[in-house]
Amino acid sequence: MSFRVAMLVAALSGFVSLSFEILWFRAFSFATGAMPWTFGRVLAAFLIGLAQGAAVSRRLVTAPRDADPARPLLVVAGAIGASTLAAYLVVPGLGWLAQYATWQLGFLLVVGAAFLLGVVLPVVSHLGIAPSEAVGSRLSWLYVANIVGSAAGSLLTGFVLSDVWPMVVISRALLLAGLASAALVALLALRLPGAARVRRAAASGALGAAVLATLFVAAEGPLFGRLWERLLYKREAGGKPAFAEVVETRAGVIPVTPRGEAYGGGAYDGIVSVDLRDDENLLVRAYALAALHPHPQRVLKVGLGTGAWARALLQLPGVDSLTAIEINPGYLPLIERHPAVRPVLHDPRATIVIDDGRRWITRHPEETFDAIVMNTTWHNRAHSTNLLSREFLQLVRSRLRPGGVMLFNTTWSPDAMRTATEVFPHTLRIVNVVAASDRPLAFDTARWEALLRGLRHDDGRPVFPPGDAAAAARLDTLLALPRTLDGPPRGYGLESGASLARRVAGARVVTDDNMRVEWRASAPTPLP
Repeated sequence: MSFRVAMLVAALSGFVSLSFEILWFRAFSFATGAMPWTFGRVLAAFLIGLAQGAAVSRRLVTAPRDADPARPLLVVAGAIGASTLAAYLVVPGLGWLAQYATWQLGFLLVVGAAFLLGVVLPVVSHLGIAPSEAVGSRLSWLYVANIVGSAAGSLLTGFVLSDVWPMVVISRALLLAGLASAALVALLALRLPGAARVRRAAASGALGAAVLATLFVAAEGPLFGRLWERLLYKREAGGKPAFAEVVETRAGVIPVTPRGEAYGGGAYDGIVSVDLRDDENLLVRAYALAALHPHPQRVLKVGLGTGAWARALLQLPGVDSLTAIEINPGYLPLIERHPAVRPVLHDPRATIVIDDGRRWITRHPEETFDAIVMNTTWHNRAHSTNLLSREFLQLVRSRLRPGGVMLFNTTWSPDAMRTATEVFPHTLRIVNVVAASDRPLAFDTARWEALLRGLRHDDGRPVFPPGDAAAAARLDTLLALPRTLDGPPRGYGLESGASLARRVAGARVVTDDNMRVEWRASAPTPLP
């Protein structure tokens, strides 16, 4: 095998391996709801498989070199083809396991695919480097080619293809590229003198790769059909309706149910609704800002999501500008397609920035706000520390104007609540949202009532029309919110800062270093 061909195959092997690993991690992350341990376990399975494949590859290369010069190319072609097929089947296999068995078995699929991928580079190194040559130098160059291919796979697949193609199309492209490469390597054997049997095997191998590519592309529907439903609902997927839409970007996957429920990255991320009368979104937490701040002119919203909270904030009296920072641009077309939240994208007071919330705040020290609202994600998901740590809350505090208020969703994490009481002198819990400020906080019942009675639909109709018994009952429930102060410590109500501080005194402060909310053994706790 020529050294140039060996370099090419080493680079291709790295490209395919890292590209598929990115797809695997995305699928596993979605299946787990982006738990922080997901990447480590996928990587561990990948490295175990690579190591075992490299170990077993010795059996293919320790025998005396075959007298037929074409045979080594067939060995490499077979390794490339088999590893590509195995890597391609990991994601759809994970989906089927999630529905009919257990998704954790998917790690074995990763080990198996990585095992075959691990065979390629050692075999190529052995067949492409002659014993009489500078083995160390040549081996180094093969590693360089493999690393360049791996880096190219990470960059191209992770940052480019993931933004323009869905998972199934990227998988198809990698499958076709891998099988085409296997066929080309097999065809190289036809250019060399050798036994007719081996030459026929080379032609058959190339033809077989083409047939396999055709068959797997034709079976794409059954393999990948309802993939995201299977990964999200697991064994209940058969009784669930198909997602109405799925938005995929390099920042994550956002499926939306026919009811408008969004599951960003595999975790519930809100519902496309701004209806206070049937408040599934618990928008009462966003509207409560009107009772905490008399005139919140400038508002910063970290995390746009489905746009429901942003729409609620724009309805508050006194709001002149709203800056919303969202890390996943996939939410923008989703919001545009839903009339209930579409006005957020077209309101002249709203400015939407695609960026990481913490990075944007750090880079704009001149920007200050009357209110900073964060309704981001569950506290125990990967990277949530960036938005819940003491260091970040101190950064937020420095961007508040005098008398400004911060609202952030703790998703019932005692550690997040404890951190807020550590950073801010004054706090107030509203359901599972903590309001924090440098000034004493009081829930103004007069402003609260004026807000609720003044709310209007887009066509001007009141949200709570007089004479509507159901609307009146719901309005009474909302008006009674201030009277729930220091009631039950969990559930639908208010809790004073003093009571909150006492209740979470035993929790730990979240810092950038301890990443308490991510690595503590816990799970998202829904409302009762």
